[in-house]
Amino acid sequence: GSRQGSQLPAPLPTAVWNFPRTKEHHLPLQIGEMVHILQASEGWYCGYSLRNRAARVGEGLLGFAGRRDTNVVPSDMPMVQEITTTLREWATIWKQLYVKRMMQELMEQRSQLLSGTLPKDQLLRLRKEVTGKMDYGNKILTLDLVVRDEDENILDPDRTSVISLFQAHRRAAQTLSQRIQEETVRLLPRAPGHGTHGAASPSHNLYLCVRNFVCHIGEEAQLFMALYDPGDENYVIRWASTGVPQDIELLNNLKVVFTDLGSTDLKRERLFLVCQIIRVGRMDLRDSHSRKLSTGLRRPFGISVMDITDITKGTCDSDEDKQHFIPVHLCQGTRGARTKGFSPERGFPRVAADGDFLHNMIRKAVEGKDINHKGQGLWVSLKVLWGDLSQVKKDHPHLVDRSTAVARKLGYPEVIMPGDVRNDIYLTLVQGEFDKGSKKTQKNVEVTVCVCDEAGNVVQNVIHAGAGDSPSSHYRSVVYYQQRHQRWMETLKIAVPIEDVHRTHLRFTFRHRSSSDSKDRSERIFSMAFVRLMRPDGTTLRDGEHDLVLYKGDSKKLEDASAYLSLPSERNLPESKLLSGSSFRVSGATAALAVSSRDSFQISTLVCSTKLTQNVNLLGLLKWRSKPSLLCGNLQKLMNVDGGEVIKFLQDTLDALFSIMMEHSDTDVYDTLVFDALVFIVRLVADRKFQHFNTVLEAYIRQHFSATLAYKKLLSVLTQYVEQAGRGEPCESLPRTFKALEYIFKFIVRSPAPVPQSHYVACMATILSQMDKDHYSTYIQAFSSRPELMDFLMETFILFKDLIGKTVYPGDWVVMNMVQNREFLRAINHFATTLTEMFLSNSDFELQLWNNYFHLAVAFLTQDSLQLENFSPAKRNSILAKYGDMRATIGASIRDMWYSLGQRKIEFIPGMVGPILEMTLVPELELRKSTIPIFFDMMLCEHRLTGSFSRFEDEILRRLDSEVEGGRGDEQYMQLFKSILLSCCQSHPELAKPGEDFVRLVSELLERLLDYRAVMNDENKTYSMSCTVNLLNFYKEIDRQAMYIRYLYKLKDLHISYENYTEGAYTLLLHARLLTESNAAPVPGPHGLHLHTQRQLKEALYNQIIEYFDQGKMWEEAIHICKELAEQYESHVFDYEMLSDILGGMGGLQEAKFYEKILKVLRPSPDYFAVGYYGQGFPTFLRNKIFIYRGKEYERREDFEMQLLSPFPNAEKLKSTSPPGQDITDSPGQYIQCFTVQPAEEAKVRLKGRSIPEQITNFYKANHVQRFSYSRPFKRGPSDPDNEFANMWIERTTFRTAYPLPGILRWFVVTSTDTIIISPLENAIETMMKTNEKIMSEINRHQNDPSLPINPLSMLLNGIVDPAVMGGFTNYEKAFFQELYMQEHPEDAGKIEKLKDLIAWQIPLLAEGIRIHGQKVTEDLRPFHERMEQCFEQLRAKVEAQYGVREMVSATTLGTGRQGWAVPWTSQQGAAAAPSDAPAAPWHSPAPPSPAAPHLSQSPHSTEPPPTPKPARRPSESAEHRSDRRESRASAIFGSRRQDARQSVSELPEPKVMLSTALEPP
Repeated sequence: GSRQGSQLPAPLPTAVWNFPRTKEHHLPLQIGEMVHILQASEGWYCGYSLRNRAARVGEGLLGFAGRRDTNVVPSDMPMVQEITTTLREWATIWKQLYVKRMMQELMEQRSQLLSGTLPKDQLLRLRKEVTGKMDYGNKILTLDLVVRDEDENILDPDRTSVISLFQAHRRAAQTLSQRIQEETVRLLPRAPGHGTHGAASPSHNLYLCVRNFVCHIGEEAQLFMALYDPGDENYVIRWASTGVPQDIELLNNLKVVFTDLGSTDLKRERLFLVCQIIRVGRMDLRDSHSRKLSTGLRRPFGISVMDITDITKGTCDSDEDKQHFIPVHLCQGTRGARTKGFSPERGFPRVAADGDFLHNMIRKAVEGKDINHKGQGLWVSLKVLWGDLSQVKKDHPHLVDRSTAVARKLGYPEVIMPGDVRNDIYLTLVQGEFDKGSKKTQKNVEVTVCVCDEAGNVVQNVIHAGAGDSPSSHYRSVVYYQQRHQRWMETLKIAVPIEDVHRTHLRFTFRHRSSSDSKDRSERIFSMAFVRLMRPDGTTLRDGEHDLVLYKGDSKKLEDASAYLSLPSERNLPESKLLSGSSFRVSGATAALAVSSRDSFQISTLVCSTKLTQNVNLLGLLKWRSKPSLLCGNLQKLMNVDGGEVIKFLQDTLDALFSIMMEHSDTDVYDTLVFDALVFIVRLVADRKFQHFNTVLEAYIRQHFSATLAYKKLLSVLTQYVEQAGRGEPCESLPRTFKALEYIFKFIVRSPAPVPQSHYVACMATILSQMDKDHYSTYIQAFSSRPELMDFLMETFILFKDLIGKTVYPGDWVVMNMVQNREFLRAINHFATTLTEMFLSNSDFELQLWNNYFHLAVAFLTQDSLQLENFSPAKRNSILAKYGDMRATIGASIRDMWYSLGQRKIEFIPGMVGPILEMTLVPELELRKSTIPIFFDMMLCEHRLTGSFSRFEDEILRRLDSEVEGGRGDEQYMQLFKSILLSCCQSHPELAKPGEDFVRLVSELLERLLDYRAVMNDENKTYSMSCTVNLLNFYKEIDRQAMYIRYLYKLKDLHISYENYTEGAYTLLLHARLLTESNAAPVPGPHGLHLHTQRQLKEALYNQIIEYFDQGKMWEEAIHICKELAEQYESHVFDYEMLSDILGGMGGLQEAKFYEKILKVLRPSPDYFAVGYYGQGFPTFLRNKIFIYRGKEYERREDFEMQLLSPFPNAEKLKSTSPPGQDITDSPGQYIQCFTVQPAEEAKVRLKGRSIPEQITNFYKANHVQRFSYSRPFKRGPSDPDNEFANMWIERTTFRTAYPLPGILRWFVVTSTDTIIISPLENAIETMMKTNEKIMSEINRHQNDPSLPINPLSMLLNGIVDPAVMGGFTNYEKAFFQELYMQEHPEDAGKIEKLKDLIAWQIPLLAEGIRIHGQKVTEDLRPFHERMEQCFEQLRAKVEAQYGVREMVSATTLGTGRQGWAVPWTSQQGAAAAPSDAPAAPWHSPAPPSPAAPHLSQSPHSTEPPPTPKPARRPSESAEHRSDRRESRASAIFGSRRQDARQSVSELPEPKVMLSTALEPP
């Protein structure tokens, strides 16, 4: 049922913590769970959870601990109130998505807000965090969007303009969408060991915090920390000689994030954190202070290395609180050591140590060699952070804040997102070789790097030694002591503004450093090198190594840009010679500068810029405006640019392409080239190598693409390609285009960029919100004529209805939707007043205008956003408090407008029946009470005019079906409809009787429709089928043929989906029975066959029915349908080709084929089960009823029961087979009883006394059965241990079903039961009769098929003639043939004679069986056979002496030549069971015709032997006989020929005349 009325409960207490059950009477609670408190005592409460109300039944009072948290919060803290409401709403659905952790965090933050102890800045920060959590949680739980102001307060729609409210919604939605997108990227699947994040995530980060550095240096130090070997920037820490950071504010705050680590970086086999320690001071720490020493020299001191592979791969904990110790490996101080270099491409941290180069130190650390660190080293904490930097800052604000340094990757990240502008040039001082010249020892070379402009002026503060360090104007290298071959490997970053790159260059000056301060001061620059950052063609300096030319000369000239900028800067020698240190002279050197022939110097550069390219072709496209004459060539050359270079400049390239297209909108010269370039780029992104850039392209289209008219040109080129291919002309571009079509269409769709429709609607709602009653009145009066006003109202009603149906705003914009609804409601009611004032009188009445009003009003009332019963209690309360229930308001208006129509109402019948029905079905009690009486008004209106209300009745029955199936309506509605309309009808005598009949009709339909809806989506379709049959029976009874056929096909489809082909065939047959053989058009239906006449449709249905019967192994039925079709083809339509197919031609549906299947295909008999549904817990169509189910082939009862119980998991299975008592049937529970029953075979005249193959007889024993029996043995009277037969009684219950099985269902309800008691003597007669029939059946089988195995016959015969078993005869004789029994039971004399007769008849049967056995027995079993013969002769002598001799002669079955035995006694299933005729069903029929044969038997009551059956001679087939055979095929449906007296199982009784008058014989 639905909610009774609109009264809503007050807020209930809510659990604020999880409370586990630790004692017997504790009530376990989860956060947000609502409870009902019954009693309170000293901090403890008694009550129950609203989530499990049943827990209080029978368990006494439940106790739970904790405080009762109600809505009592300070009135000035609305955010606390909002958190409380949010938690309650989340509590019911949090398990759908894992927000439990978020709920716990909100509880803690709620407590912080309530404490009132937070300072203002923390309070603001906490408010932002809380609202972010709540809004994000609401989004992922698909709850409503909350809009807020700048201070995080919820916006009040009454104090905010509608357009401002709309813009706030849009901003909030965009923020949340961005958050969801970021979370999605962050939560991408990780590689093994990475939890919920993954290698597929485009960006990873390593957080490093240096906790302490302990090292005995005695001088200032510089720590250069980096990852080896992904190649990130260094993180630089400047350490004072006092043992603390030089910047004291960084104490305990030395943090860095190494960013842009790609999945390939984390997949490396080993990953290290390396720290190089450079001391800054004198040349040698051993130098004494007796003389003045030079200072400020950067000298190598040591190195620290830590393997962090396990941390980055997630195989060990990544915790920011855990500290790791990294020991320092000190330099050996061997001043003259030489080291062979290693490749700079490996990305070493770029400072080498004095006398022991970096690669040797790393090797020692990796190989695990002991380091004598003496307690010196670093303490660090590490944590892997997932996502891009902006996401990391949001997720870990306590780790990554404004003071955290960011060390970027030396190179591009795997994905360059739009807006990620970068312009970094990384310079590495690789190595140099310097001749000692006039000095006695090798020089201590120091390299100084600066950036200069064209005039030679030093560009200030553009050099960065690393992250965390301030920029400088000069960089000085580490000084190595007296080494000819210097290898620095120091990397620094050059950050020159993009607009200055073209006019700047790098200058390197070289100077010898002395340990003596006085000598050091006198040293001058002895050499210089330079290199420009941009090449003459406009591209940037290429990546890689550069062998620079070293110049010598006057130190002032060496720093004069005008003296060297015109000179070559690089040597152009093969790489093999570059590293040899060879020198050469550069021609054209000025007199002031000369090339240093004996010195060499190499650097390496890497450009990481999203604005500066090193490719001249790409540069030409990006700067196309500077040389427009080269544009065509540059567009063509783009296809030859390396994909990686294009991808790096993806946004700029796309911007350039669309700029070219838009700035040449008046010509199509470049359209094809731009289109092909777009296809090239899209296909690049689709390449696996650049697959991460899919998100970049999507982001560009969504956020940056703004070419509003591009769609015209894109569509034009695409159309041109398609048409070119359509003409057969070669078009190489088309296949490439198809591969990029998805994104091409996204550009096309995005480019018009219209103002969103929602924005227009918000503007309109804003205008409506400003209008009051006077405004509306003035506006209406401003129309100069009625037609203009009518047009305006008509268009407005259509517009409003269209907007309501489209749901302009997203579903979670609940405030915006409610505000719009409020304004629309005001407008609709104002316009309704205009309708009644100006368009209601007879001369002014406008039917269509009123019709549009009613449809708009009903659409408004039934829209999803107003159905409060579908919302959570919190949301429902909020809407009611702010806006009320608008459905009640508009419902009252609809009712008043209807009653105001007066005599015009009849014009809206039946058109308005459906909309009014839809309105009354809304589950709001008061609304239903006020609007259901409209139906009676419609009935009364039509009845007074026409004398009936048939149009109203037809329409409401038709619409009820679709409305209830669609989910509307409930038990409450049915009761209200019934009570209200009956009450109204009783007040009008002329409608009392027809009204009562109508209400009963609708109530019955509603009951069936509600039952059907309740089960139609169940996985087990058993009950859906039952409810479908109930409905189609109902529609048949009330002559609604279209609805009847609709449900026939629903039932058929259900059957076929479960492979119930037999039942599907019987269901289709019901439709076929409604059709005639005429050429009249069939009633349109769901059959899906587009045929023009009923004859064609009937033939198609018959062919489908035959196919289903064939699949269901019901070949007897298929044969009968074939005969009907054959008669039609032969005698009516004269289609002999189809006749040939039916009778056995080349077609697939042949009679002969079915006859063959009957005899040769194994067809196991189904089991039947009786199922009782007891208790009030079942639906009405099952409650306290018994059904007989037809099992499937080889279906076990256990499997059947499991399937039966699946829809009712709480049902209890009854173990007894006896009918349950009233305590079960009246209980509120569910009890199911299931047991196997036997089909009670009906007496079939033409099967009796015949030798018929058991393949035929077995079919009729298990099919077309309407009576089923269950036998329960019990003992009565004194027990005889020596003879169990004397007191073995049988209680036999016979169940009669409503219709025979099989039928249109696999089960039918039991309509009657009959229980009889069978005496021991009657039981003995029945047992003997079944035994004799079994012997005769086995004999006939062996006579007709000599190939059958002999074992079953051996066991059967031996079990009867063996003396050990022959006691059965003896027991019967002892029990029933004694004089004492005959004296006590004189009424049983006839039955005793019948039993003796059956014993006597068993002898000739056994004789024939033993004869057959002797013919087929093998030699090894011959002794067994001979002993069996001896036993039989003894048995024969005894029986024939006591009960006489019986003889039988085999007969030949008429027309088949098959030998067999006829039954010489009356076959009954029990002496006391009286068969009765089954009533005809509307979808079933009696058994089909069987071969006719004489019936030969002897009365079972006679003691005389019966006459010997004689074989019948097969008569010649006369013309009359052939005519009779044809008549047996004649159709009772197609033709008008006489009806054969023999009726088939498929010949259903005639339905009502209205449905099929053609079924009546003429």
